[in-house]
Amino acid sequence: MPTHPLWRPFRVPDDEEIARFRLRPHVPAPVEVVAPDPRWPADFARVRARIAEALGPVARQIEHVGSTAVPGLWAKPVIDVLVAVADPDDEAAYVPAMEAVGFVLGGREPDAEQHRFFRGADPTSNVHVFPPGSREGERMRRFRDWLRTHADDRAAYAELKRELARQGFTDVMHYNNAKAGLIYDVCERIFTADPQAEHDPRPRGIRT
Repeated sequence: MPTHPLWRPFRVPDDEEIARFRLRPHVPAPVEVVAPDPRWPADFARVRARIAEALGPVARQIEHVGSTAVPGLWAKPVIDVLVAVADPDDEAAYVPAMEAVGFVLGGREPDAEQHRFFRGADPTSNVHVFPPGSREGERMRRFRDWLRTHADDRAAYAELKRELARQGFTDVMHYNNAKAGLIYDVCERIFTADPQAEHDPRPRGIRT
């Protein structure tokens, strides 16, 4: 179990849930966390352009989320992207087009707001597909925006990620689960600051 003092255990996806999510065999690889890279916004712009060209108006939203969207934050060198389509369960409407431009469908959670997950290369990217207005999409956006403006939480998150990377995780989903306690605490502060927002602040390690 991670030893960082800011990690707080609570329910996260177990190995059986992770296995159901994955559409391809897991290949163990060390989880790498690196210093902020000024090229990340330009990398996102490349990924965004590829998705926009592939999906056209089918993509209702394409946003840079995750740690690489937060200036000054240590992160895995992977561009996280939030995409909204009208009905993620209608995979014929977008999966072939995404695959045609190099993205690989790697995960599916139809009972979790219809979440689909794609992996991209050059640059390495994770693309999360949800319907418009999803709670998880809103949580991703709010978490990104909070870290952009709250230096203490940004620093604590960076410290935790660096420590977890040193622990030798070889499965990014287990690494994500280990971060979930801190993310939960930050999300509680985010939504406490905006009590009118409808939300479920509980993060899911699979897609955080």
